[in-house]
Amino acid sequence: MTIVKVCKLGKISYESGLKLQRFLANEHLNDKVASNTILLLEHTPVYTIGIRTAQYNESEEKRLRDLGADFYRTNRGGLITFHGPGQLIAYPILNLKFFKLTMKCYVASLEKSVINLCKNLNLDAYTCEHTGVWIDDKKVCAIGVHGSRYITTHGLALNCSVDVLHWFKHIIPCGLEGKGVTSLSYELKKNYSVDEAAELFIKNFCDTFKCNHVNIDKEETACMINKIERC
Repeated sequence: MTIVKVCKLGKISYESGLKLQRFLANEHLNDKVASNTILLLEHTPVYTIGIRTAQYNESEEKRLRDLGADFYRTNRGGLITFHGPGQLIAYPILNLKFFKLTMKCYVASLEKSVINLCKNLNLDAYTCEHTGVWIDDKKVCAIGVHGSRYITTHGLALNCSVDVLHWFKHIIPCGLEGKGVTSLSYELKKNYSVDEAAELFIKNFCDTFKCNHVNIDKEETACMINKIERC
């Protein structure tokens, strides 16, 4: 059975997350002995946009930066979204050949992992024609991925805290007019932490992708961070 390494990074900047993704993806693409890895983390506040960027000019970028968040243009799918504290970010850096998945099936499997996580919490979540996971017509989890030669980068953002929701008031999340956002804590009517969500996500990811996982220890995590800081 395929083994996936799980790396818990805590709170890091979006730029650091990008560097680490690129480093791990390049290990796969350069035919080195590379591990399938999931990065679990929270980001400092940042608005990101995907490959369709025409409507986000310099004045729009400045407006969002003035709110106290960073702003990044990325090569993932999807439109604008927010990442920040109180949100579980999962970046699977995988070789899909190990999982015998197409990119479309990969995205569907990520959605299923989150839907089952919600089901474990007695929340009725679903997916629809819009990528992501929804509860009562409000998005609880955004998904935007990139693939190159079967290697995946980017991933998903699962809203956990109520506090994260106010950042979405300044944008049209994922470009979907008339749609709202929600969080696990809001739906459960109690605080549900990123750490709790991370543990449940990994369980459901492994069930869905039919793999096992091992946690990367603090020493190996520190080594990875040192590598990207030298990039």
